[in-house]
Amino acid sequence: MDYRSRKRRSRLRSFRITDIFLLSRLTKYAFFALIAGIIMVPILFLWYSRDLPSPGKIIEPKYKDATRIYDRTGKVLLYSVYQEQNRTYVTLNDIPKYLRQGTIAIEDENFYENTGFSVRGYLRVVRDALLFRGITGGSTITQQLVKNVLLTSERRLSRKIKEFVLSIQVDKRYSKDQVLELYLNNISYGGTAIGVEAAAQTYFGKKVNELDLAESAFLAGMPQSPSLYSPFTGNKYYVGRTDAVLKQMVSNKYISKKQRTDALEKIKHYTFARREEESIRAPHFVFYVKQKLAEQFGEQYVETGGLQVITSLDYELQKEAEKTIKEEIESLKSYKVGNGAALITNPKTGEILAMVGSKDYFDVESEGNFNVVTDGNRQPGSSLKPFIYAKAFEKGYTPASVLMDVKTEFPTDDPTQPIYTPENYSGKYTGPVQIRFALGNSLNIPAVKTLANVGIKDAMQKGYEMGIDEWEPTSENLKRVGLSLVLGGRETKLLNIVHAYGGFANKGIKQDLYTIQKVSDSKGKRLFEHTSHEGEKVLSEEIAFLISHILLDNVARTQEFGSNSFLRIPGHTVSVKTGTTDEKRDNWAIGYTPSLVVGVWVGNNDRTPMNAKIASGTTGATTIWRKLMMKALEGKDNEEFPVPSNVVAMQVDSFAGGLPVDGQSARTEYFIKGTEPTTKSQIYQKDFFVFKEDDPVSKDGTNRWQDGINKWIEANHKGDSKWNPPDDVKNPKQPENPTPTPEGENPTPTTEPSPTP
Repeated sequence: MDYRSRKRRSRLRSFRITDIFLLSRLTKYAFFALIAGIIMVPILFLWYSRDLPSPGKIIEPKYKDATRIYDRTGKVLLYSVYQEQNRTYVTLNDIPKYLRQGTIAIEDENFYENTGFSVRGYLRVVRDALLFRGITGGSTITQQLVKNVLLTSERRLSRKIKEFVLSIQVDKRYSKDQVLELYLNNISYGGTAIGVEAAAQTYFGKKVNELDLAESAFLAGMPQSPSLYSPFTGNKYYVGRTDAVLKQMVSNKYISKKQRTDALEKIKHYTFARREEESIRAPHFVFYVKQKLAEQFGEQYVETGGLQVITSLDYELQKEAEKTIKEEIESLKSYKVGNGAALITNPKTGEILAMVGSKDYFDVESEGNFNVVTDGNRQPGSSLKPFIYAKAFEKGYTPASVLMDVKTEFPTDDPTQPIYTPENYSGKYTGPVQIRFALGNSLNIPAVKTLANVGIKDAMQKGYEMGIDEWEPTSENLKRVGLSLVLGGRETKLLNIVHAYGGFANKGIKQDLYTIQKVSDSKGKRLFEHTSHEGEKVLSEEIAFLISHILLDNVARTQEFGSNSFLRIPGHTVSVKTGTTDEKRDNWAIGYTPSLVVGVWVGNNDRTPMNAKIASGTTGATTIWRKLMMKALEGKDNEEFPVPSNVVAMQVDSFAGGLPVDGQSARTEYFIKGTEPTTKSQIYQKDFFVFKEDDPVSKDGTNRWQDGINKWIEANHKGDSKWNPPDDVKNPKQPENPTPTPEGENPTPTTEPSPTP
């Protein structure tokens, strides 16, 4: 054996000895840890048992304190969760078998086998506490009974230990049937309904022993989150939750698949009883707040904890918004408009000042309790064009960049689909138009071309960053959208649109929207208080200013809206954008100042089209928006959008956007420093106008953008030599060895306005 082999074997023996020594130490530590655990568990058990309530108190209801929700002043009571408690105790024999089975199936399928707690559930608690620093659920029916009746819903490890101790004691003291009976009589089913008897009366207007399978499955799913699954909020989340219960009942062989199908179909079309006797102000807002409270503090704590909640709501503004929407929608019946919604926020702070989810919350037959603001995905029409142009400005375009507003064909990636040929709302085409006027007049063709030039993915990314959640540019989302995105091709919510516009209003900074200012418990202890944040920078201050200035420029929108439209607010500087879908199913108006964003939607819940005149700018969302904006600005000083230091104003040619040209009119335009034009526009070639655009969409070698330009000139300027230059001017000889563009790079748009910036 050579020297190297002996040395290698010696090193291996050394490693083995070290490993054995380390394993021995670890085993010793593990043994001591086990002994410590055996000693500590009883100590902890005794420690947390010292001040626990008696399990016998489980028959005493603890629903005494009312959670109260107030406006921003703390003086106007909007809603009291338990202003009139509704609770009737019934025996287990009076509770339908389906309701008992459904509850066990969805909440604790091993209820009759476990000893009051779930080992798997506690392992999840330990895992989440260690890995995610959060305490989760995983509770049995016994644990939920203990938590809801004897303890609080706070999410702390100490509370879980107390819950564990009491659950064992309760399981020993009471039979399983007694525990289930206590649970079904003490759990909250939302609002004032405590227990299954009150819940049956609240939602179905009948006694609990009269409930069928569908109704029982609905109630069985409610306790997990009454705020979310309540049909009185207007959403349909309860349908999915009921189906989850029915699936579990099938899995546990309580019912057949056909019974599940029949029961689900009944719930889908069920008309629930309405509790109009409830005293509630700003109902859509209140239930939105209640849902946020449940997410933060837990459903049961909200229902029973006596929370005192100060919200962001300006109740005077809220009342005006509710009144205006109800009156205006009523006056629009001849235009086939059935519903409206509005949201008002402070973009500097993110406060929601007013929220109206529909014209009448209590009009259940017309789905008035559905909150269009937070839950209604609708097509935004042209209301999101500013986000496309904001991305264009990031890529070097300017408000003076020129695009050709002419009828243009845009091939799609799907050869089975027809060529996309959008039209302007007026049906007319302007020809050469600068971006300021293209956006101000909401012209469709320049917007589609801008989207094609900046790229759908980049445009969606910008909108997503600013708050349009539905624009997240995932591979799946990108498959579903095309150039129609800029004209409303992807649905979104009024909540998200208003949130995103806040970035324009607030110098490119997005603040998270919020409704809850402060929360205290029944004894006045502060549980939560909103703290201000710097917000997220989603757009440069310069670009936010350019977009805002275009949207407040009354001259820039005169072509389509006239010089004295409802978009003007006398005495105040206000930026505003409207939007209407092609089929007139949705109509929008979103406007803002540096301290206020007002967004309005009108349409029909069943998506039936409105009268074509609804998009004229003198009806629909615009009239409501104007009244709300004027109310919100009443008594306030005018607030200008300050010009950023990196933005300059200069004279440009009114026609082509470059430096002024002798004999042509000029106007003033704003530019970000470094993007201002330094020469006259390339449109001027000798004594002719030359309009050229490259087509980035067509992949068959055809320049459809140029074809559209040529046809427009032929139709509007035939015989005018200035508009029809000779070939040597339109197509000058190129250098024999032009400098190639590096492969894979997109040419940067020139800072000089031209047909293709």
